[in-house]
Amino acid sequence: MKMIGIGDNGAEGLLPQYAEWINECDVLVGGERHLQFFPEFKQEKKVIKGGLSALTAELQQETRNVVILVSGDPLFYGLGTVLAKKLPLEIYPYTSSVQLAFSKMQESWQDAYIVSLHGRSIKGFAQRIDGRKKIAVLTDETNSPQAIAKYLKRFGMTEYDAFVAENLQGEKERCRNFTLDEMEQTSFFPLNVVILKQREVVERSSLGISDDAFIQRKPDKGLITKREIRTLSLQELELKENSIVWDIGTCTGSVAIEAAKIAREGAVYAIEKNEGDLENCLENQLKHRTDFVAVLGKAPDRLDEFPDPQAIFIGGNGGNMLHLLQTCISRLQPNGRLVMNIATIENLAEALQHLKALGCEVSILQTQISKSKPILNLTRFEPLNPIYIVTAKKGKE
Repeated sequence: MKMIGIGDNGAEGLLPQYAEWINECDVLVGGERHLQFFPEFKQEKKVIKGGLSALTAELQQETRNVVILVSGDPLFYGLGTVLAKKLPLEIYPYTSSVQLAFSKMQESWQDAYIVSLHGRSIKGFAQRIDGRKKIAVLTDETNSPQAIAKYLKRFGMTEYDAFVAENLQGEKERCRNFTLDEMEQTSFFPLNVVILKQREVVERSSLGISDDAFIQRKPDKGLITKREIRTLSLQELELKENSIVWDIGTCTGSVAIEAAKIAREGAVYAIEKNEGDLENCLENQLKHRTDFVAVLGKAPDRLDEFPDPQAIFIGGNGGNMLHLLQTCISRLQPNGRLVMNIATIENLAEALQHLKALGCEVSILQTQISKSKPILNLTRFEPLNPIYIVTAKKGKE
């Protein structure tokens, strides 16, 4: 059974050997557009439409000579990845849409970051691409070039210019350069690839963003996880690039924002009970180029809307610690970590009691930090409030 990649130029783009295999097969499988490239094929045709389960089951029983046609490289966001696990396939790739787009742009692409928004949510796109010099984006009708331009402008990512390649190798092929403003105001064919390239270098922020860089509640400025405590807490969470993270009591969103920058291929979910603080969190997301789910509510309410996490940060428990910790530990994935910032010895004792009863391995880091402050031509130290950083590790189950 053979799977052959094909371009929008149809049969003329195929190697003679591939064309011969297609002409000699008993069953030709492909999308409607692919099958139309072979109007003279007289044997059986099967259209790939909707779910793959029924088609896969049919092909598993097939004893005849079958050729499956797919767009471009079957193993590049293609059917080959799924079907190769279930069928005895020989795979023969064509040039991928991204490779063709870069050739039209006359740009190298070994250093490009590639992301697919085709059939996927754009949520999290900002932190995934922030600081990257060159990005190829696979689009769809929802995540169109216009929508991508509008999104990037919302997050202040205006250092990018765009190249849009439409209907590659088809009769209506069109390739053009745009500013983001121009791309937002232009119409495009549905089949397109967007390449974003930095016009000027903009680097990502490093770990430990300054407290003053966050929009905060006024006049009660200071309701934020301070940079030093935030950095130590993030260290205790042991985040990976693809981690699923909860931030409970997010307030300004400082921890969630830093977590999103680390877990840029994962996802962050935040909850905040104060409407004004949540608004600040949403504004800080735009300012700091992070895009994650942040909802209004008092945990554990609404946590059922989030997927099971590998890491949980609790900045405030709202006086309902037992119920909250029971919910969090039950949802935390095996070997996951929960980190709490606690300011009083009473809450520390209560947290230890609950976490140990829930079967967690618990450690505590007591922080007493002072920062230098000028006084005339001298320097003195001003202490921050002592904080207990409690880390609970869930077992393997």
